[in-house]
Amino acid sequence: MPADPVPSTTGSAQADAPRVVAAACDGACSGNPGPGGWGCLLRFEDGSVQEFGAAEAATTNNRMELTAALTLLQKLSVLPRHPDLTIRTDSKYLIDGYTSWMRGWKRKGWRTAAGQPVLNRDLWEALDAARIADLPFTYVKGHSGDPDNDRCDAIAVAFSRGGRPSLARGEYGGLMVEAAAPEQPAPAALQQLLSRLELADRLAAGGYSLSLAELAQLVEKPIKALADREEPWRWRDWQVLPVEDSRWRLRREAAGSGQSQDGERQHG
Repeated sequence: MPADPVPSTTGSAQADAPRVVAAACDGACSGNPGPGGWGCLLRFEDGSVQEFGAAEAATTNNRMELTAALTLLQKLSVLPRHPDLTIRTDSKYLIDGYTSWMRGWKRKGWRTAAGQPVLNRDLWEALDAARIADLPFTYVKGHSGDPDNDRCDAIAVAFSRGGRPSLARGEYGGLMVEAAAPEQPAPAALQQLLSRLELADRLAAGGYSLSLAELAQLVEKPIKALADREEPWRWRDWQVLPVEDSRWRLRREAAGSGQSQDGERQHG
């Protein structure tokens, strides 16, 4: 079984805890099989983030994907959730097994259609026991600019390579990059800022839209501070534009536009 996770928070959920509005998970393996790691996160309505992850010395990528998902289900079983919450993952193996294949495996005594024993049965059984009926998994393409998927990937890869990345412990906004390596001279806060600015450029160039929770993470503002905004506004070097379904898109401003450098000056 996987090593004990490195948790970002401890203790039971409080009755007045904010609802979870976003959840994501990912796994990684160097060699497959080989040293592996997994990472997952929960984003809350008040803008805070909890991250989890761990390493395993000898494993596979699929086992790490399943372990990350299992951790989220166990955490979410005792937390208040937004009714539209889904768990985002780039693993079709996880989604297909959890939503479709598992029923057939169980009927066949945990054997595949070809009569072979199901791989990773221990984790599939644990996932089945932790199942939350009204909480689906949603597929996102890996490395496509999804901030939470990218963050979980960074955690998982760092653990698989023997690192111990810094994990958000309920802070507002979360951590966008791994802990600074000793040889890197730039302060960690500056590295985190640079990572967010580079991500904003990627999102703008790709035309990706963001949910309110994702936007709040990027600009490091509580969701409540952004919820009432309906008009375009400026954040640093980008125009933040409303699009359909209560989502937002970034557009880079031309240099020297002379506009306000931060939408907060206009919106308070």
